[in-house]
Amino acid sequence: MPRTYLLTGFPGFLAGRLVPRLLADDEEARIVALVEPRMVERARALAPDGVDVQPGDITDPMLGLDQRTYDRLAGEVVKVFHLAAVYDLAVGSELAERVNVAGTQHVLDFCRRAPGLERHHYISTAYVAGQRSGLVLEEDLAEGQAFKNFYESTKFAAEVLVRASMDAIPTTIYRPAIVVGDSLTGETQKFDGPYYLLRSMAGPTGALLQVGRGDAPFNVVPVDFVVSAIAAGSRDAEAVGHTLHLVDPEPVSSKELARLLALEYKGREPRIPLPPGVVDRSLKYAPIRKLFGGTPRQSITYLNHPVQFDTTQAAQVLGRNGLRCPRFAEYVGPMVAFYAAHEHDDAYRPAHEK
Repeated sequence: MPRTYLLTGFPGFLAGRLVPRLLADDEEARIVALVEPRMVERARALAPDGVDVQPGDITDPMLGLDQRTYDRLAGEVVKVFHLAAVYDLAVGSELAERVNVAGTQHVLDFCRRAPGLERHHYISTAYVAGQRSGLVLEEDLAEGQAFKNFYESTKFAAEVLVRASMDAIPTTIYRPAIVVGDSLTGETQKFDGPYYLLRSMAGPTGALLQVGRGDAPFNVVPVDFVVSAIAAGSRDAEAVGHTLHLVDPEPVSSKELARLLALEYKGREPRIPLPPGVVDRSLKYAPIRKLFGGTPRQSITYLNHPVQFDTTQAAQVLGRNGLRCPRFAEYVGPMVAFYAAHEHDDAYRPAHEK
């Protein structure tokens, strides 16, 4: 008898890589991938054996399903992996609320109606911490923090809902840092986040810039680590009821990040310091953004945000499963090599730029 998993977010960056790992870990697993209609054709082309692509919509209270299909799945599902979200830092409030908050509520409603559910695996983000500084614990959530954008605020609101459900729904929450390409191959899905530093170096000016003082930690993690950590957490019974920071426990500073990227890509270090306020104001103008590789204003604050993330619970789960987060210096080579090989390919531009 197959064990049915419901998974959202396929064929996205994380979900697309998580699916084969889950299938490999449980030979009895059958994954029902709930896919928004516009992505169904692509999802079916990419889905491996063991995955059923089910058109659906998390923004609908019935998940875009008819009553019969909804009830059947609720009766069959033993695990739910909720990865679907709008990850764009420039997302507007209405779309972010509809997908990230209401969508999560609808998945939670489904979980409550699944009598055989063993666990809900919810993929949040370390940046529900918003503008907090200093050390953020894994059990921390609502600390009166402000937020840098609607992505952060709606992922926070969604995690509030998930936390409130945990007495009734066995749950593990995963909070990745900023996710970049595979640590071995460099493969990624789009060039955003820290890739904007590379795009600035490749832009019309070719400038090697250091934004701000650069002593704040900049927490990035490779996608293969995040996938391995989620898979490990899903197998680990002791992870139930916990929130896991999937972050680099020894992050590089934003200055060191820029230095390593520049050395790998250009063979020399950044030597032009710019105050973050000046950069932020300049990036209001499209011609300036173009000069800096399309860098959005919303990304600058992450280069000068003095926050550290506690990893006590995550370290225990990772340790029991023989995993560790690789250091940035260990995979900057593959990351830059993949970027250099594909920097002119529009397929890797973020959706808002296409």
